Amino acid sequence: MSMPKYERVASAIRDQIQSGELRPGDQLPTTQGLIDYYGVSYGSVRTALLILKAEGLIEGRQGEGVFVREQSDR
Repeated sequence: MSMPKYERVASAIRDQIQSGELRPGDQLPTTQGLIDYYGVSYGSVRTALLILKAEGLIEGRQGEGVFVREQSDR
């Protein structure tokens, strides 16, 4: 059984954050950019971002975009 698309996207972004490829303060691509890159629907990207936000890995800034959060436990 394959992983749901939203979980695949969330996992890929999570891995980039944990590996240091995406660092605190880095901006994630736009929603459309993520849709194009991962080949998934708007709903899959939104769900993936909501998961990462709930995990405290990213934050949305009104009118600016989505950014990797500073990790307070390091």
